[in-house]
Amino acid sequence: MAAFCRGRHRLKSVGCLHTSTRNLTGKFDYDVVVIGGGSGGLACSKEAAQLGKKVAVLDYVEPSAKGTKWGLGGTCVNVGCIPKKLMHQAALFGTAIKDAQKYGWTIPGPASHDWATLSAAVQNHVKSLNWGHRVQLQDKKVKYLNMKGSLVDEHTIKGVTARGKETTLTARNIVIATGGRPKYPTHVPGAIEHGITSDDIFWLKESPGKTLVVGASYVGLECAGFLTGIGLDTTIMVRSIALRGFDQQMAGLVTDYMEAYGTKFAWKCAPKKVEKLTSGGLQVTWTNTFTKKDETDTFDSVLWAVGRAPESQLLNLEKAGVQLDTETGKIVVTPNEATSVPSIYAIGDISLGRPELTPTAIQAGKLLARRLAGVSKELMNYHNVATAVFTPLEYSCVGLSEEEAEQKYGKDSIEVFHAFYKPLEFTVAERDASQCYIKAVCLREGDQRILGLHFTGPNAGEVIQGFALGFQCGATYTHLVNTVGIHPTCAEELTKLNVTKRSGLDATVTGC
Repeated sequence: MAAFCRGRHRLKSVGCLHTSTRNLTGKFDYDVVVIGGGSGGLACSKEAAQLGKKVAVLDYVEPSAKGTKWGLGGTCVNVGCIPKKLMHQAALFGTAIKDAQKYGWTIPGPASHDWATLSAAVQNHVKSLNWGHRVQLQDKKVKYLNMKGSLVDEHTIKGVTARGKETTLTARNIVIATGGRPKYPTHVPGAIEHGITSDDIFWLKESPGKTLVVGASYVGLECAGFLTGIGLDTTIMVRSIALRGFDQQMAGLVTDYMEAYGTKFAWKCAPKKVEKLTSGGLQVTWTNTFTKKDETDTFDSVLWAVGRAPESQLLNLEKAGVQLDTETGKIVVTPNEATSVPSIYAIGDISLGRPELTPTAIQAGKLLARRLAGVSKELMNYHNVATAVFTPLEYSCVGLSEEEAEQKYGKDSIEVFHAFYKPLEFTVAERDASQCYIKAVCLREGDQRILGLHFTGPNAGEVIQGFALGFQCGATYTHLVNTVGIHPTCAEELTKLNVTKRSGLDATVTGC
């Protein structure tokens, strides 16, 4: 804590650490203190430091209910995007091995998957990223404090180490970037005692075996997809609809493909209880809300994917006067990420109404740092942010869903161009391509500005990422069809869209 002893602060000993308080001249220990070392918090802290600000980051990971813990970097690095994409890739290799035989490869014997090898490799990569983040903070002169942070007042933060040692530091501005954690259905007996979440699945040393995934959010579908892909018996329990908030036609294509791929679905079902058997298995009882009857089955693992809760409870936000949304527990923010307290800001998943996406948190963090440094007034544009769902058949989109476009503009005011296409890679492999689909939701009149683009197929995220640029430039249907495609690719099919839903004509692509 010697870094705090620069003659500007009065210091009080607390255990073996020190606490510093703002002196009478109004100076602070730091220009910016960020609570939360995830993607958004790290981006904000590094950007502010590069702009000459004195910055500290407090980050501490509370172990999951199962005791899983990890290092610096937040959800994306440790228990989200990165390990998910790697395990998705492992599953794609399983499909590739089957396809390879149609392409002339001789595969000696049936292929099998070893969870321990995959898990260790993924965890090693994640740990390398943890270390990389620490090195970056050091290189950019950001003070990293492995502590749980909470607010004392609008300029003061209390940090507590794992051993209970406390320190206090002051900041001209405080940024809350603590994100969220998976929720458990606490009304279901045995859910916490016997279940796991996405906080645990990537850190299991042994295979989860036969798995029930409860919830059909993108997290649930992605986890079920890669578990199926590596050969595990996997069932998804769906209470209502899949991929809530996404275009529902596209969601249906994703789940249809998954069912054909081997993932089982328990539609319109709600879990009732989880019991551990003497054999070690987990007996799950659920209610089929359609038949009103109870059903049971036994699984090796139950993974809850029933939503996420903001990490706001232990921040002492109310004491500092920070307004929370009573329904969600998220922080109420203005367009410039400001809270109800002038010196306190919030970015990322902790903020009300923000997309729960890593890239938006990173961009918002950088822009906030620039505004705090006084070098920019630019605000984060949360409109038309592209995203991807890494299910066995990938889905990516940017802009409005068809339902949202209809609600905003009216059904008669939009035109939907669409196509069912077959990726060239699927032909020799004789794979079913009936769920490979593209649609462009456009305004019907005028220049037919594109409101939404949706794509299911290989490398969906890579395809839509490029087209997302066009949304920032006001892309129209004319722009799209006047773009010369790269042949032969799946992406070029977007530039050839010419059949409208309204016409009722067959939208199946023929020829090459």
